[in-house]
Amino acid sequence: METVLLYILGVVVIVVGIAVSIGLHEVGHLVPAKLFGVRVSQYMIGFGPTLFSRRRGETEYGLKAIPLGGYISMAGMFPPAKEGEKARTATTGVMQSLVQDARTSSADAMVATDEATGAQTLIDEKRAFYRLPVHKRVIIMLGGPFMNLVIAVVLYAVLLCGFGLAQSSTTVGSVSKCVLPATSQQQECGTNSSPAPGLAAGLKPGDRIISMNSRPITSWAQATGIIRSSASKDLTIVVERDGSELTLTASPLLTERYVYDAQGAVSKDDSGASVTEQVGFLGIGSATEVVQQPITAVLPAVGDNISRVAHLILNLPQRMIDVVNAAFGPDERDPNGPISVVGVGRLAGEITSLNTIPIIERASALVGLVASLNVALMVFNLVPLMPLDGGHVAGALFEGIRRFLAKLFGRKDPGPVDTAKIIPLTFVVASLLIVMSAILIYADIVKPISIL
Repeated sequence: METVLLYILGVVVIVVGIAVSIGLHEVGHLVPAKLFGVRVSQYMIGFGPTLFSRRRGETEYGLKAIPLGGYISMAGMFPPAKEGEKARTATTGVMQSLVQDARTSSADAMVATDEATGAQTLIDEKRAFYRLPVHKRVIIMLGGPFMNLVIAVVLYAVLLCGFGLAQSSTTVGSVSKCVLPATSQQQECGTNSSPAPGLAAGLKPGDRIISMNSRPITSWAQATGIIRSSASKDLTIVVERDGSELTLTASPLLTERYVYDAQGAVSKDDSGASVTEQVGFLGIGSATEVVQQPITAVLPAVGDNISRVAHLILNLPQRMIDVVNAAFGPDERDPNGPISVVGVGRLAGEITSLNTIPIIERASALVGLVASLNVALMVFNLVPLMPLDGGHVAGALFEGIRRFLAKLFGRKDPGPVDTAKIIPLTFVVASLLIVMSAILIYADIVKPISIL
């Protein structure tokens, strides 16, 4: 029963974390919009039917039933139709009607309705979003992703500088009994298995490595590098055991090991086969310890996370194909692949219900999960496609470039870019996002990514 309650607690924590992140993302849009004088009629967390709302001044604040995002409704998101354009639009088919609807909605946004009396008041057109200078529109649209970046930096600071980061120490954590090649199908030592050089040399878990061949050891990576380059050579190892120094001699055995990339995954060749190399091997593993990091480690950690998310998005089509193959076939899910909010909730539940690790480590993992979610929200919203924030930014920048070139060559000001014309593309992108979300949710139900 306790495990179930802890699982539910983890799900609740992550749901609240997502809701707060979405809410602050929209605050990032709301604050500059109001500072620049744009009329904001709605601030909503979620989509679909409204569960709760309250009007403060000219803005309605509320919660909606589907917690998969949020939005603010600004007057004049799309410029009004040019003279004669309405007649042309009516003759170009169903998708063009979406353009006309967008223009009509934009025009209607310029009219405020008093809910008590039903009276309508014309809003000053200068308060329309499209009337703002390009740089102000860019600031408004980047405000949301910027807020997610701020949240991620703060949470990473708490995670790295407060909780600390588990990392390899110079203490031996495990000693293998035998040597098995990386490609071996055998999982346990057999009668013909070669004994591990570390065990034969007398190394034991708990030994702290002080030096190798008279070179002081300050990190496990340094020790590993020396071992890998010392195959079939005698290696003098000084360790601290029970408060005393002990000198041991080991001869790393030349054996086949996998090659790992910067992300810690096994490298693949052009044919998709795992890459191996012949290196020295002792058969010892490091013990981990939690070390608080300096504040200077925060931004590089956030940058590394941004890089991973950007790489995932750039390869999203192939990643989604892999998810489909796993969800509807025998393939396994990639633990580093995309997941839905359902998958994130499951991971959070598994983390909090793990009784084998201290509470402080579980709390740290949840903080890291919410931090990573904010990085994902920021990077994804910067994709230059409508209806994402990056799409609005791209439209504003295109308008600025077009006006600059017109002024440079002495041409007539072309006016605002009519982003309503790409409403059909927006519809397609939104539909693809819905389909991807449905596939990921299904995959996270039938074949979830698990930490257990």
